[in-house]
Amino acid sequence: MKVRHLFTAGVAVVATLGLGLTACSSPTTTTTPSATATDSPTNPPTAKTFNIGVAVIVTHPALQAVQDGFEEVLKEQGISYTINSQNAQGDPANAATIASSFAADKNIDLVLAISTPIATAMAQAIQDRPILFSAVTDPVDVKLVPSWDQAGANITGTSDLNPDAKPVSLVQEAMPNVKTIGVLYSSAEANSLTQVKAYQDEAAALGITIKAQAITAASEITTGLQALSGVDAILIPTDNTVVAAVGSVIQFGQEKQIPVFCADTSTVTAGSVATRGLSYHDLGRATGEMAVKILRDGVDISTIKPEATTSTELIVNPDAAASFGLTLPPEFLAKADSIVTTTA
Repeated sequence: MKVRHLFTAGVAVVATLGLGLTACSSPTTTTTPSATATDSPTNPPTAKTFNIGVAVIVTHPALQAVQDGFEEVLKEQGISYTINSQNAQGDPANAATIASSFAADKNIDLVLAISTPIATAMAQAIQDRPILFSAVTDPVDVKLVPSWDQAGANITGTSDLNPDAKPVSLVQEAMPNVKTIGVLYSSAEANSLTQVKAYQDEAAALGITIKAQAITAASEITTGLQALSGVDAILIPTDNTVVAAVGSVIQFGQEKQIPVFCADTSTVTAGSVATRGLSYHDLGRATGEMAVKILRDGVDISTIKPEATTSTELIVNPDAAASFGLTLPPEFLAKADSIVTTTA
């Protein structure tokens, strides 16, 4: 078992930041170019500086980890680039506006669309340049690609769909007597609908009830949580609206003594109990490797099949468990790949 002492901010601060991400949304976004990547000692920089448009539906650590991993690969491979970075602030209308602006900007050589809502907006607006998606749960279901074995004409990427994670089983392993699990999710996110259905199917086989509570906007999170007051545990999917305000969910769980579990590694360090999740940084790196093929090697994007992760890592936060009044079984802790700690 690897023990990583990752100290995180107090929940009250996290809650404030999470709510601020959506409450401060603006109807327009601002372009923020990055600095050109530094030269790699083993990979000389490409002669051309590529312009890359990057967009996210909302800011939260998992999506930022995707971009960090993506850029890490470009730097390692000596790709010279600039970034036009845009954040839709959780608003689908902003996502459409960003997509239109990228479509009109003929200087953009490649688009990185992080999350399902952004990827679908980009696919609808841009047909003449390559689009790489990442952190999209089911690209086939939302018609970004024809199948898992075939890219679209100008789009492919990486998915965070991870059937081996078995999140409901994870909660049961940590709480053997669990009967009802609450799931808070945004009904506007297709990726979340896919996950909720998977949770319900998994729970049925385990004799566990899923109480799914839909919201349509971040402003409904408090009301949605109140509807979950009687559950034994809360499981957060990789839902951008909810994860961006995860501090509020954790605070609610602490007040009600309802343990909160999650589907991504970043949310464990924010104060949830555990996940058997994937590394979004590694997901970004896989997407970055696709970008290198397209930009440096001239590979046609239509020949690059979409990829889904097959690896999982059990990450456990015993301090967070204690804050919810939960004592984790020793055998559960013994299986952890990493243990993180949270300070008050």
